[in-house]
Amino acid sequence: MTSAPPVTPAPPATRVPAAATPRRVPRNRLTLGQRWRVALRRHWQLYLLTILPLAYFVIFKYVPISNAIIAFKDYSPVLGVWGSPWSGWANFATMIQNPVFPTLIQNTLILSGYAILASFPIPLILALALNEVRHRWFQKTVQMVTYAPYFISTVVVVSMLILIMAPRLGVLSQVFGFFGVQSPDFLGNPDYFRHIYVWSDVWQTAGYSAVIYMAALSGIDPSLYEAAKVDGASRLRKIWHVDIPGVLPTAMIVLILSVGNIMSIGFEKVFLLQNPLNLGQSEIIATYVYKLGILNADFGTATAVGLFNSVINLVLLLIVNWVAKRISGSGLW
Repeated sequence: MTSAPPVTPAPPATRVPAAATPRRVPRNRLTLGQRWRVALRRHWQLYLLTILPLAYFVIFKYVPISNAIIAFKDYSPVLGVWGSPWSGWANFATMIQNPVFPTLIQNTLILSGYAILASFPIPLILALALNEVRHRWFQKTVQMVTYAPYFISTVVVVSMLILIMAPRLGVLSQVFGFFGVQSPDFLGNPDYFRHIYVWSDVWQTAGYSAVIYMAALSGIDPSLYEAAKVDGASRLRKIWHVDIPGVLPTAMIVLILSVGNIMSIGFEKVFLLQNPLNLGQSEIIATYVYKLGILNADFGTATAVGLFNSVINLVLLLIVNWVAKRISGSGLW
């Protein structure tokens, strides 16, 4: 009987010196440069995708801001932006002393405020109503019909309005004439201008804005609806206690952004609907800046008006964001 070969003991494991093992530095102890390098190394693909959008904003948004210095200069196209002599606050004084300026501010504020009051609640109501529809085919049909006008060009929308409301050959004029009634001059009467602008804008953008609220409603926890059903809540109670609180943060952000642009109401549609007869209520700051700066070549005063407009928008944005945070707890920051 042969004996088993002796087992040779394994050599003792060699201990690696402590200095040789890399120590992981906690993230909160890294410097800003080290954090930036770590993030860039891990997510360089995402940073690569942001290069073109950042370049767009820098080239076409932030670089032109430096040209706002024209508001403080007696600008001459021959001398250029930086070569033109300084004029101080002269352009702003010309703007304030212009007798038309108070009317411009009044028209802009009234038209913008009217547009916000009409266009803010209607998409929210539409989204809440579509959320309660149980037939999917009807919901999709209504959503498509209300969403489609958003893709119509502003020029086409204005052309449609002119064809419908033209004094002699328009559709409404033909309808009034069929009943033997004199058709009002919708496009020439200044009193109709704001209504035409606002409600055509509501028709065009309500479906698109409702999509934002529909997305917010889809993110509400289903257990809230189940709890409301167990408690015997009706549909109106569920809308009031579940849907509206769930969509309120999104609605507040939309409202804050709308009020922040209250002085920058769209130029294209107002300018296309404008004519010498309705100029008393259709002349706003945007169209005035165009006529003053482009048509009359008064670049300094036009820039001063635009800069004043932007400052007012910024102040309104800050005020509304502060009020919204105090009331609802939701804001942009």
